[in-house]
Formats: sequence, structure tokens, C-alpha cells
Amino acid sequence: MRISRIWTLAGWLGACLVCPAADTPGKTDKKNAPVIAHIKIKDDPAEGAAESTSLFSSSIPDTLRNLQERIDKAAKDPAVVALFLEVEDVSVGWGKLDELESALQKFRKSGKKIFAWTTSEDSKSYLVASMADEIAIPESVSLMILGVQSSVTFYKELFDLVGVRADMLKVGDFKSAVEPYTRSNLSEPARKQLESMLDDFYSIALVKRIAQNRKATGLDEAKVKKAIDEAPLLAATAKSLGFVDKLEYYEAYTSSLPKAAGKPEATISKNYAKPKSKDEDLDLSNPFALLKALSPPKVKESKNPKIAIIHAVGEIVTGKSSIGLTGGETVGSTTIIEAIHKADSDPTVKAIILRIDSPGGSALASDLIHAELVRCKKPVIASMSDVAASGGYYIAAGAKRILAEPSTITGSIGVFGGKLAIGGVYEKIGVRTDVVTRGANAGINSMERGFNDSERKAMTKVIEGIYDQFLDRALKGRERAGKKMTKEELVKLAGGRVWTGRQALENGLVDQLGTLEDAIALAKKEANLPTDQTPELLDLPKGKNFLDGLLDMKVQMSAESALLEKLRLTGLDSEAKALARVLMLKKEKAWLLPLQSIEVK
Repeated sequence: MRISRIWTLAGWLGACLVCPAADTPGKTDKKNAPVIAHIKIKDDPAEGAAESTSLFSSSIPDTLRNLQERIDKAAKDPAVVALFLEVEDVSVGWGKLDELESALQKFRKSGKKIFAWTTSEDSKSYLVASMADEIAIPESVSLMILGVQSSVTFYKELFDLVGVRADMLKVGDFKSAVEPYTRSNLSEPARKQLESMLDDFYSIALVKRIAQNRKATGLDEAKVKKAIDEAPLLAATAKSLGFVDKLEYYEAYTSSLPKAAGKPEATISKNYAKPKSKDEDLDLSNPFALLKALSPPKVKESKNPKIAIIHAVGEIVTGKSSIGLTGGETVGSTTIIEAIHKADSDPTVKAIILRIDSPGGSALASDLIHAELVRCKKPVIASMSDVAASGGYYIAAGAKRILAEPSTITGSIGVFGGKLAIGGVYEKIGVRTDVVTRGANAGINSMERGFNDSERKAMTKVIEGIYDQFLDRALKGRERAGKKMTKEELVKLAGGRVWTGRQALENGLVDQLGTLEDAIALAKKEANLPTDQTPELLDLPKGKNFLDGLLDMKVQMSAESALLEKLRLTGLDSEAKALARVLMLKKEKAWLLPLQSIEVK
């Protein structure tokens, strides 16, 4: 019976679904025949191991490191005479922009040119394109280089309207994660830290970067600032000012590239070096092929020296990593600890890199991960991506040294906790609750009312204790890195205050600015590996397959998830994330998170 059902499923899938045609990584008919390597950069390439969660996709989605490896391969490939970037709706964070810029600057050193073409009008897409020697856009594109902004949505008045009261406790003037639920506008400390970050991003990550990348066209910082204040820029205006070089459509521009690269006989290698999915040639009429596609990928173990890269991507929670309430990944303490154990016990692994892209989360989960990192016998290097704030910084403190991107958002050493009292909602609809308790703090978890004096005193003691623990972990982390810092000095940098990577380096919270590649080089040095050899990289936790994706979908089937998904579909992404954090408060009482969801656009 079971076999017949499997055959039926395979037949149904084969009849109803058609596999899309595959983009084939470029191959040349003759060895070393000149080619132009085409690489598409789009959306937000993931950190970590590539996931193949679709049965019907012929290619594996690009990860950040996969993109970097493809660019590096093009630089070293004698057949490649130039690089062609097709840039489409890039939504990476500022830290990943630093990574991409580093990879493209390294490519430039090969002496080969970079060409870019884009129809995307946003700043991030333009910034990626600006790293090319030549930029082309269609004449219908208007560049939306509008500066930077970060917005915070406040819910207190809505809560007052429906009868909800946010009873929150925090440590640190700058620990403003609770403000969206307790205020109607930014506090002065919260505004101050946002302005400090925005000044950094605007002047360095945006203005200075454009001016440096386009100095050959006569742009300087003053001209860039003036253009930003006059944006959006019509395509013709952008060309006259030096922001772009050509106004051409795709076919016309690509046909001109071989001559522009100095090799008229060259061809364009579409999707150069892009890896294929193992399911490319899946025969849906064969049930065993279907079962193979559903099974986890087989890992080929080697005895070569390795560096393990443990990816901590998403909000930090206790338990297993999964898909969060808003659809993004979570960093499960159990999953990450298992990965640390695997790397530490593997004799071929010589060093560990903790790659962090997380705003933090559960104080308990962060501490559990931190303890395992400190326990490791092998050297651990922390490498920060877009965000490593609050709980993200907490786990980074377990490493021997910390590297941040110049534009990483980090710090936010502080703690908050509390609950939403929804008894007022019940009263508005005529529902009343009568409670009998024994014990002064028996109602501390009650969602019907806020904390009484005894409960508030007890919870404040817990929050302050966790904050002292956070400071202690950070201080010991700085000691392991050879940094001398007193608790008084650290407190001035803490209190929930958020910094860019550049600012964190100046303040001694991180050890150096650098990419993941720089972290790998440092890990090699710490492990006494030969500097002239490239070690194997072991990505942990492993990427998920199609079946894993199906199992994770259970998280999306709750009523809470349905509500959050509706908010996301109506364009209220930040509101959905904020609500998800409120819902998470039901599980644990102490959280390490920065101001709402810090997004600088």
C-alpha cells in the first residue's frame, strides 16, 4: 500500500509539474577561449550553507560566500577577460556590501575590467554597480539615491486604545527595544544613537563610497551630497553628473562588451561558475529518484585540515533553529551548540569561525551558546556580518578575537524584559477574571495585569543580574583578545548603545575590521596552518533540503503566523517583526535585543 502511494505521488507530480529550464554555468568550446564572466547579484544572498528546498529548481541559490568564490574564480581564470555584473534589486545589509566591495576590489587587482548593468533604482543596487569600471542603465531608470533613513513604529497609543499595557523593565538608557511599546516617540538617548549611526552610514558607507568608486568621472563628496539632495535623478542627469557611463538596454549593452573588454571574439559566459542543484536531472516518474531528492544530501568527509564556519543567522532562541514567526531564520541554542560540539570534536577541524548575522534575542540562549564557545579547545574567531548586536555581541564575546565589517551594526550591551497586560482588552468586551493566589509573586507571569510592587522588585533584580552577567562576559572576552578595559569604561559603551563596526573598533569592542576572508586568514594563523595553503571550509549547521523545509513549515501554520504573514503581505514588514518580538515575550522574561529592528535604508 505504501509503495503504491509513493508511485501515485510520483506520477501525480510528474503530470502536474514541469521543471524549469536550467541556466548552465558557462563553458567554453576551446580551452582558454576568451569569455566575459556574467554574475547576477540580486536580493540578499544568504549567510551559511546553500539550501536546496525546492524540488524543481535547477540551481542552488547564491550565498554570500558562493558569490565571492565565483568572483575570485573569475579573477584567476585565464579564459576570463572581464566581469559582467547584472545587478537586480539588491537588498543586502551594509555589512554584506562591505564584503561584496572587498571581493570586487580583489578582482580589480587581476587587471581585468568590471562592467555593470542594472534596472534597479535603489541605493543598494547602485552601490554594488558603482564598484564596476563602467555602469549602464536603461534611459527609463531614475536613480533613487536618497540618502539613508531608519524609522521606528510606536504602538503605545494603539495599546491604550484596545486596553493593552506594556509593562517593561530595562537596564541602560540606550536600551530602547521597549520604547515602541511604552512611548509614542523616540527618547533622547534613542534618537542620539540613531543619529550617530546614520551620520556614519551617510558620510562613509554612502557618500564616500560613491565618490571613491566614481572619482574617474569627476565625482567628489560635495557633488555626491548635492546630487543626493536633488534625487531622484533622471537617467540622462545621472549620466551627465558621472553616476553612470552609458544609457543602453540589455541586448545592446551586452553585445558591445567583448569590444569594450578588448577581446571582440569573446563570448559571455552566462551565470559563470554557478553551482547546480543535485536535483537538476530529477526524473519525476521514478519514485526512487523522488525519494532521493527528499533525502538529506550526502556529505563527503575528507581528512584534510578544515576550518569550521558556524553560521548564527537570525534571532537567538532556545531550542532548535527553525523558521521564525516572520519567516526568517532563528538561531536555536541547541542547534548551534551541536554544531560547536561537532567542530570541536572533529580532529580535522583546526579552528572555528562564528559568523554572526543576528540582532540577538533570548538572554538564556545567548549565554548557553557563549558558554560552549568558551569551553572550546580550538581557537574561535567571531566574524560579524550585517548585524551582531545585543545577544549577537554576547555570543561574539565567547571568541578569542572579533572581526566586524566597517558597516556592521553591533554593541547594544543591555537587557530588557516584561510582559503585555491584556486585562484591559477583556474588560472592554465584558470579560472579567477573578484570581486567587498564594505567594507574593505568584502572578508574575499573568498576562491579565502588570507587575505589582513585589513582582517588579523581583523582576528588576533578575534584569540587573543578567546585565551584570553580560558586562562580565564582555569584559572577559576583551581580556581573551588582549584588550585592557575596566568595567567602568565598558559601562560607558554599554547601556544598550549601538555602534557601527568602525565606531566599535575605535571604542575597543571589536579587534579589527575585516571580511569573512580576513577571519579565515586569522583562523589559519591561530591554528598554525600553512599560510600558502587554502584549508577546506566546513559549513555548520548544514543547509536544509526540501524535506527540512516542509517540516519547518509547521511554524507558519499557527494563527499568530497567519496574522504576521498578512501584515507582511500588506507591506508592514517592520510592524510584523515588532509584533513577533512581543509574542516572543511570552516564552522568556529577559531579552538581548536592540531598538526594534534597526534597518538603515
